Amino acid sequence: MRSILLLSTAVLSTLLNAQTTVTTGAGNAQQSYYNLLDGSTLTHPLAEWDLAFEINGGFSAGVLVNTATGMAAYQAPYAIGDWAAIDTTGLASTWAALHNSDTAWGAGALNQRINGEFDLGWGQYNMITHVVSGDSLYVLHLADGSWRKLRIDALAGGIYSFTFAALDGSGEQSVSINKADYTDRNFAYFSFATGSVFDREPPSNAWDLLFTKYLTDVGIWYGVTGVLQNKGVRVLQVDGLPPGQVNDPFVQPYSNWINTIGYDWKSFNMNTFMYEMNDSLTYFVQDVPGNIWKLVFTAYGGSSTGDISFNKELVSAAAVGESHDASPIVVVYPNPATTGIANVLIDVDGGAATLRVIDRSGRIVLERTETGLHGATIRTVDVGSLAPGLYAIMLDAVDQHRVGKLIVE
Repeated sequence: MRSILLLSTAVLSTLLNAQTTVTTGAGNAQQSYYNLLDGSTLTHPLAEWDLAFEINGGFSAGVLVNTATGMAAYQAPYAIGDWAAIDTTGLASTWAALHNSDTAWGAGALNQRINGEFDLGWGQYNMITHVVSGDSLYVLHLADGSWRKLRIDALAGGIYSFTFAALDGSGEQSVSINKADYTDRNFAYFSFATGSVFDREPPSNAWDLLFTKYLTDVGIWYGVTGVLQNKGVRVLQVDGLPPGQVNDPFVQPYSNWINTIGYDWKSFNMNTFMYEMNDSLTYFVQDVPGNIWKLVFTAYGGSSTGDISFNKELVSAAAVGESHDASPIVVVYPNPATTGIANVLIDVDGGAATLRVIDRSGRIVLERTETGLHGATIRTVDVGSLAPGLYAIMLDAVDQHRVGKLIVE
């Protein structure tokens, strides 16, 4: 047997390095969910939803309003029992618009104005019954210019119930959303245009970043286009150095704020009327599986295309806070592979693992399940059909992740 080449995680700094473009479409009219590992994108029209109800939010029970489309939400100064009496008297002068937080998914527009430990904004949580009972009334000005009044009646037994109508009370409807129907999603969505609840997200463990238009507070609430991170995804922003000089992804704590990447990696030049990229800005993103990617934004096409381009580079498979010297690796030999066959030493517990070979663009070129694994096991991989170049090899088993480098010649 040839000697086995042990791989340091330092080789990962050049393991995957690819130019990638994700779009929000002309007029930034789309939302694109992006998976860093396999490069897959799921795109939907931004305007197809009006309300979003949090499924796996723990105590937060967030309710988002799609204000990025021009829709506005107001809390009406009426008691919950005054549903029939709602009008918009005083709205223009005294009612403050409500907005989704851009730092936490669970803090939706209808979760604002919290008063007390068990107040969720739209309702109060009862510690004895574990029911959230609605105690607030809302007025919505839809993007099409029409108005609705809305109340979230309850979240009980895992079922949201809410009621809406025109301001004069006509067309009143009650809707229920069973969280059990969307257990692997972050949110379930509702459209007033169709009157339906629907699913539009990838599974919550299948995406890392959302490319979208959203509102942020810049002194006024203003529509921007940028990148928000999924729940469980953490980001480190490094300022003030050219990206080529930023190579350590463990220099600072990572942030859970969903707008850590946000929109300010670009700026608009009023002289050239073009967007310019910040040339001293780097992001490290810990994705859902725990891999760490280096992202550098390179171009933005503006609202004419909505195209956002960036370089992504896989730099480590270690979880943030772990010693990257101890990060588990995949042993591959011979390396480079010159005969069309590579041997992979698999040392995972649990009997089975998924093996993936990934090219420099982040595309999975080979994927299979290895079974019968008990301790160190050697398996062969046919790489004869792969183009010469540098590839990543990844192994995933229960609570275990391994990564290594393969060179095909």
